[in-house]
Amino acid sequence: MFQFLKRGSGKSKSTKVEMLDLEGQVLTIGDTVKALRYDLGVCRIAKDEKGFIYESLETDQQVSWVKMVDATTKYQKVLKIDQ
Repeated sequence: MFQFLKRGSGKSKSTKVEMLDLEGQVLTIGDTVKALRYDLGVCRIAKDEKGFIYESLETDQQVSWVKMVDATTKYQKVLKIDQ
């Protein structure tokens, strides 16, 4: 009767955000990246008790990975620096 009130449609939608840079390269702990937000410059990916963070090598700031998600692509607003 009230189908619109039922929760879930049987289809599961994955909302998991992957750790990928803007070019689609996989990011892991220890990678060096160029951050495109918050004037962080070059950063290293690390992990603390709350999750993944970007540690700026230039300004010593730390920013949560959640703040770096690009809303349209779901990728991180960073570019991986190959070493």
